[in-house]
Amino acid sequence: MRFSVDRLDHLVITCRDVETTASWYQRVLGMEREAFGPHNRTSLRFGGQKINLRPESETQEAWFTGIAGAPGTQDLCFVVAVDAEDVIAHLRRCGVAVELGPVAKSGALGPITSVYCRDPDGNLIEISSYLR
Repeated sequence: MRFSVDRLDHLVITCRDVETTASWYQRVLGMEREAFGPHNRTSLRFGGQKINLRPESETQEAWFTGIAGAPGTQDLCFVVAVDAEDVIAHLRRCGVAVELGPVAKSGALGPITSVYCRDPDGNLIEISSYLR
């Protein structure tokens, strides 16, 4: 039987310090923090998705995940409902350096305008808008 994927439910980011990373995503990207599972792990909710934060110190046996998870290896794109200039102004107010942007890119649904920064672990964060 053949099937197709409907959407992304969650992803896992390996981080050096869960508290620092969770606080950044809450403050800068407005995500909601939540504890989950029997070990009170940390996740960040946004829209209909979530990010699970895996401490770098967790072993593969303790947290069944990708073989080579390491801080700073992610390249993530988040869609927002404001224009790039508003994103840049917000990042500056948060003390986050803009690495690139605004630049025209191609998103899953067509042309987007993107602004790039990095989270505390060095992951590349692309904040994009479909607004013209």
